[in-house]
Amino acid sequence: MNAASAPGIVAPETRDLGELAEAVAAWLSLRMPNAQAIELSNFAYPLGAGMSHETILFDATWRQGGMSSSLGMVVRIKPTRRTVYPDDLFVQQYRLIELMHETGAVRVARPLWFEADAEILGAPFFVMEKVAGRVAVSYPPYSREGWLVTAAPQDRRRIWESAVTQLASIQHVPVARAGFLELPGGPDGFDQEVDRWRRYVEWVDPAAERGLLRDTFARLIEARPADPPEGIVWGDSRLGNMMIGNTNEVVAVMDWEQPSLGGALHDLGWWLTSDHNQTIGQGITPLEGMGNRDETIALWSQVSGKSAAGIEWYEIFACLKMECLAIRMMALRDMPASVRLAEPGARTARLLDGL
Repeated sequence: MNAASAPGIVAPETRDLGELAEAVAAWLSLRMPNAQAIELSNFAYPLGAGMSHETILFDATWRQGGMSSSLGMVVRIKPTRRTVYPDDLFVQQYRLIELMHETGAVRVARPLWFEADAEILGAPFFVMEKVAGRVAVSYPPYSREGWLVTAAPQDRRRIWESAVTQLASIQHVPVARAGFLELPGGPDGFDQEVDRWRRYVEWVDPAAERGLLRDTFARLIEARPADPPEGIVWGDSRLGNMMIGNTNEVVAVMDWEQPSLGGALHDLGWWLTSDHNQTIGQGITPLEGMGNRDETIALWSQVSGKSAAGIEWYEIFACLKMECLAIRMMALRDMPASVRLAEPGARTARLLDGL
């Protein structure tokens, strides 16, 4: 089966799932040498998954020691072209998932194996245990359509509390255990995070044609906070990257492809900005039961044990990141020149004016 024309598939590239099943089965037989009669089925791309990685679900059955076993699995394949981000953090992504699982601080899918040999599937990949649940997809906005809209307010409240608690719990993992996340660009994690996005601006604007974006970035960095708290950065921290179980609690935090040691408040700033974009920013009334900005900040601070003072700067930085990503997504979707974005940097500049 070729998934390329399937509706709802937005992976950077798709492949023949029959051929993939054969390759993964052969590989698993080496990873599980004591297993017999390995059978794989139900290969599928998750609907609504993002464009940054190729993620495929499947189920495995086998016999071992006279017993039958089964396990749902997920294979995540490193993108080799049409990438959303310029930095190669594929190994770091897996190691951070391992760290989160090992510490038990944050609920993640159980990591199973990492494979560096690109010959097997055409690129390195890793395999995790599949987690059952639902995702509040961002397109269309989960506050306008979908299962979250029809959920009872008390159930939405439980989802929101669990989600913010998981977001804040990332800060319980010591930075000292995540040295593998160090990036170029400066002596500490905050400087490295800033430099990462300076390089992103260069990447999406190689001819230096977007003067407002560059000027706004420079203004933002001039206004940087004086004493940023340290902390691990998840990256794409939003409700749509969490799996919700049948008890209305988060069962897995997903999509760790842009981690860093940038500091505790980057993820909170991204979360607040994303929530605004999913609701008020589109003229949508927030759903009853979902905490507002002040409630989110208060719960995050309570659970993380860290102050959110100065969070406004991080929200503005998140806005600039999103404006940069919008440029890249336009290119990846091959949108015609007639389709115009608002001038990149304009929204961030307006927010900076009010800081």
